[in-house]
Amino acid sequence: MIRGSMVALATPMHPNGDLDWEALDRVVDLHLENGTDSIVAVGTSGESATLDYDEHLEVVKRVVARVAGRIPVIAGTGANSTREAIEMTQGAKEAGADACLLVTPYYNKPTQEGLYLHYKAVAEAVDIAQILYNVPGRTACDMQPETALRLAELKNIVGIKEATGDIDRAKFLIERAPEGFAIYSGDDGTAIELILAGGHGNISVTANIAPAQMAKLCHLGLEGDFEAARALQAELMPLHKAMFTESNPIPVKWAMHEMGLCDAGIRLPLTPLSEPLRAPLVEVLKQTGLL
Repeated sequence: MIRGSMVALATPMHPNGDLDWEALDRVVDLHLENGTDSIVAVGTSGESATLDYDEHLEVVKRVVARVAGRIPVIAGTGANSTREAIEMTQGAKEAGADACLLVTPYYNKPTQEGLYLHYKAVAEAVDIAQILYNVPGRTACDMQPETALRLAELKNIVGIKEATGDIDRAKFLIERAPEGFAIYSGDDGTAIELILAGGHGNISVTANIAPAQMAKLCHLGLEGDFEAARALQAELMPLHKAMFTESNPIPVKWAMHEMGLCDAGIRLPLTPLSEPLRAPLVEVLKQTGLL
């Protein structure tokens, strides 16, 4: 089971939107050097919605090659077409990913039975560890805990990224999930509470710019050090909030640009961080010692 701090890696781009391979190598190295436990390549923060199929898998291949087996690499392979999700998941397996993260089908709003059959079809088609990803605020599709628990019985569905921020829902899953099924947070602001309740880690936006701090936070939580974990979370909360002043990954990519990790490139329909929000973000980076 993968545990700890799992960065939802932003995909570096040049100002014209082309992928920046050298910067990608640099940010992967940053995580290897700062205790990140796993890298999630081309998820929501990686702008999966605007990378084409070849770019998507090339990013996965590049991350896998750079990591060279030192930590697990999880590839985002979800789609609102079951056939496309199968194709992407198979491609990620061939690219060397250790596991795949599959967001609930967005826009077409399937029933709970449709969700179950969608994930069942992908799991049966591709023999690789698969993590469910529930983020209804972005997808207009909410996987109910009972559906997640049904899917947890399938052999290669190994966990869920629960990004609702609902700790009671997370506790429901933690208490009822079969052994070996991981419950991950997908919400930095509430992640430590999920981990302290028995969860297994956090798939984090903030970790893009504060990898060492997020790794420490997750490890304190996994060790059950309630006092130290909550104290560190309080220090990081302004940073968590700053990462969502506009749609992810707009703020985190601007923060990475300010820190010299990559250019400010981002693809339409997303745009660089709005001008009035830039100075406040820089101030938060300074207050938290990142700039």
